[in-house]
Amino acid sequence: MTTSGLTTFNLDLNNLVEEAFERCGAQLRSGYDLRTARRSLNLLSIEWANRGINLWTIEQGQINLVTGQALYAIPNNTIDLLDMVIRQNNGSSSNQVDINISRISESTYSTIPNKLTTGRPIQVWINRQTAQTNAVATTVLANNSGTVSATATSINVASSADLPSAGFILIGTEIISYPNIVGNTLTNCARGQNGTTAATHTDGDSVTIKNLPCINVWPTPDAGGAPYTFIYWRMRRIQDAGNGTTEQDIPFRLLPCMVAGLAFYMAQKLPEGQPRIGFLKQEYEEQWLLASTEDRDKAASRFVPRTLFYA
Repeated sequence: MTTSGLTTFNLDLNNLVEEAFERCGAQLRSGYDLRTARRSLNLLSIEWANRGINLWTIEQGQINLVTGQALYAIPNNTIDLLDMVIRQNNGSSSNQVDINISRISESTYSTIPNKLTTGRPIQVWINRQTAQTNAVATTVLANNSGTVSATATSINVASSADLPSAGFILIGTEIISYPNIVGNTLTNCARGQNGTTAATHTDGDSVTIKNLPCINVWPTPDAGGAPYTFIYWRMRRIQDAGNGTTEQDIPFRLLPCMVAGLAFYMAQKLPEGQPRIGFLKQEYEEQWLLASTEDRDKAASRFVPRTLFYA
């Protein structure tokens, strides 16, 4: 007897759902069955994000910091940032240096007396927003000119009453960040943020609020040293369930856990699965324990005590 020579086994969405239905004592029969299973599968992936760090969703990213700008958007599907450094001389093989930057809370950031102090950033507050767009908050007020140029750093609006005192707005297809509002004027605006392009806007254009996940660095970057780059490692969302022919955004080793979890979710909705809920929940928790124990860093930990000397 010879082995197959293959190590490619996986389950597309249809087969994964069929396996979960069979564990519930039911069969996948209709398009609605697949639709409700996809909904449960998406909820299950969100639950996994809440349970802890999923190693296969860790990605590295970078933001080129701009002199005098403290607020920067991060990708919309970011759950959280795990680690981060400030890099000087990014890309240089001989002079590149990574310097630690400390994560602080919103309450700590709010107590900084002067958030516009310049220097090398040493602290960062991570604002974990939803990435959703609010309804129309106000309109552009272009005054006599009738337009706002693509390079303008101050933007007048009809009313700032419904705008946060700092954040992101969407005008047309352009996302703009602003750190401050004076009266009805957004000041020190950074144009063309989050991959958009700066554009000219006209009087009366709608202004909506973008609740983007973002970072606030302190001090704001100065122009004295080499350019600063914010390097981070983030945990992104697990991709949505596909259309039936795609595989799930998980390593093969987590397939048993995903099937067990989906079976437990579906048993709560299917009459055939009601008598099996207790067993399926226990099986799911056992599979999660196995999967989460395996899906972890296996590097040695090193603890260095900090010694303080008092004169």
